[in-house]
Amino acid sequence: MSIDFEQQPLVSTDWLADHLTAPDIRVVDGSYYLPHEGLDPRAEYRLHHIPGALFFDIDDIAESDSPLPHMLPSPVKFSSKVRKLGLGDGVRIVVYDQRGLFSAPRVWWTFRHFGHRDVAVLDGGLPKWMAEGRTLEEGESRAGERHFTPRVDTFLLRDKEQMLNNLSSGREQVLDARSRGRFEGSEPEPREGLRGGHIPGSLCLPYPALIDAESQTLKPAEALRAAFEGAGLDMKRPVVTTCGSGITAGILALALEIAGHKQVAVYDGSWAEWGLPGDTPVETGPGGSTPTGGA
Repeated sequence: MSIDFEQQPLVSTDWLADHLTAPDIRVVDGSYYLPHEGLDPRAEYRLHHIPGALFFDIDDIAESDSPLPHMLPSPVKFSSKVRKLGLGDGVRIVVYDQRGLFSAPRVWWTFRHFGHRDVAVLDGGLPKWMAEGRTLEEGESRAGERHFTPRVDTFLLRDKEQMLNNLSSGREQVLDARSRGRFEGSEPEPREGLRGGHIPGSLCLPYPALIDAESQTLKPAEALRAAFEGAGLDMKRPVVTTCGSGITAGILALALEIAGHKQVAVYDGSWAEWGLPGDTPVETGPGGSTPTGGA
């Protein structure tokens, strides 16, 4: 059965297994680990990956001149990097990660930002694929170069200036994927030199609240809507998602899409930018919902 990824941006392991050898399908490992975790996602990919999967390096396919981690590259750099991977016009991309559901939504959002809408996330990722005893490969998979035409969708992205303007306009709700402790400023940030707290007026919904702890799959749409509304979100108003460095904000964006919300952007700089010493205002204390959270 064919799926419209734009309408259904989440696919099951069963679906992928059935379509793995389709000529228009490209599988992508978009894994990422926090610096303090000491894991190399590419090395882990080389140990075992879904057959044919190409490795998307989040830190490499990024703006190298930025002092901030893995910020979006220019359209020229992005198209050059993904073209060499064999990811381009006319292919349908399925992204997974090695945790289950962590960084793959960031890659999904990145492709969408650059105009490639034929992209979906593998629900449950590599852990679910492996738990089901499915085939794996070692080493590096390769594909022939393929032209990529960037068509930037600026609506999906917010920068610091836009976030500062939103403080006075209040036009967009801001939803933070980090843990309650980091949001409130009672836990230290994993990156040195950042202040604790959150963007004034933002809401807190740590990303694990959206994921089934056992299967590492996204919760059903009704449960997602209940979680968003429980965090204080108005599902009829625009939302900007944020987190520690723009990774797990993608989980919120994907979950909002699945829950039926179509007016969602990501603040790329997230707390790695806003939390730096400077003139960005910071609030501490309560403001949202649940447990541990995000990169």
